[in-house]
Amino acid sequence: MQATPTHPVRVLIVDDSAFMRTALRRMIESDPALQVADTASDGVEALQKAIQLRPDVITMDVEMPRMTGLEALSKIMEAAPCPVIMVSSLTKANAEATFEALNRGAYDFLSKDLSYASLDIVRIKDELVAKCKAAALHQRRPAQPLRVLPNPHGLPHPASPASSHPAPHVAPHTVPVGATPRLVCIGTSTGGPKALQRILPMLPANLPVPVVIVQHMPAGFTGPFARRLDLLCRIHVKESEPNEPLLPGVVYIARAGEQLRVLRRGATAFAHMSAMPTNTPHIPSVDILMLSAADQYAQYAMAIILTGMGCDGQRGVSAIYRAGGYTLGEDESTCTVYGMPRACAESGVLHHVALLDAIPAEIVRIVGARAAAPPREAAARA
Repeated sequence: MQATPTHPVRVLIVDDSAFMRTALRRMIESDPALQVADTASDGVEALQKAIQLRPDVITMDVEMPRMTGLEALSKIMEAAPCPVIMVSSLTKANAEATFEALNRGAYDFLSKDLSYASLDIVRIKDELVAKCKAAALHQRRPAQPLRVLPNPHGLPHPASPASSHPAPHVAPHTVPVGATPRLVCIGTSTGGPKALQRILPMLPANLPVPVVIVQHMPAGFTGPFARRLDLLCRIHVKESEPNEPLLPGVVYIARAGEQLRVLRRGATAFAHMSAMPTNTPHIPSVDILMLSAADQYAQYAMAIILTGMGCDGQRGVSAIYRAGGYTLGEDESTCTVYGMPRACAESGVLHHVALLDAIPAEIVRIVGARAAAPPREAAARA
């Protein structure tokens, strides 16, 4: 369960639409743990009020007159840093701007529907409230020393400070001898875009298995996100497509708005995409992906659960664990939100817990990859 702030979280709302400012205010003030410190109608006003009011959290529109959300974010990070949640409409341009905002220090993002007639904006209330609380807790959380956690496989870790505090709830089991994974599944939510941008560029282009990722995102965002990652990585990254084969050395980002399962036909796995089921909190669902991996790959599946709110992935990781596959969770000290990994750790279904930056090396060791090849751009020039 996600923790609750001990005193009211003061939120500054920034949006050039009076309708959106009112809608966001009502949603935020529906929770007694949150209060609206003030509102601003553009980036210039946002910067002034951020310096004056020092809010706990800011919600920031992307497109605004006088100063855009990106410009305001950069200035706020310099003058009055605090967690900023970008509130973006569902367009390709805004998706690209949102990922740039994460690079500039934004805490997270959520989407809004600008259709005044449908008023679908109300559907983001629970997500908005949860992210404001999580952002405030992240801001107030005392710095924790990085630590190396118990490794039941006896594999070497990248150099990092040791700790005498073992991680709770880590299963004392090892991967069955000879069960080298043939598929890696990764699940993540809040904080995931930043986490993936840190770990995927560290994977070699010749990784001998496919990697399938569910990142909770609104429809229209996973394509631009995959293309952005592809530019950063040696390994090829793409958005999933219906019925395409899952090839070694390729990372597949599950398309938002569709459930992704893996299906095997002979020696080849394929991406099966469907709108069903619709009763999961997120579409795509980490659980749906990993349950299919446990069914199709059993002990040859590897599950990794990263930062995120809630417990999506707990059932899927458990299924892979029970099938004899290898399960890995991100350590609390490097999570933006320690929700999804906590649910798995407290269920006792993680073989190992690792700091974020140690996860790529763990993947490479477990799947038996060769040494990293040069980036694809460099190879093309050679």
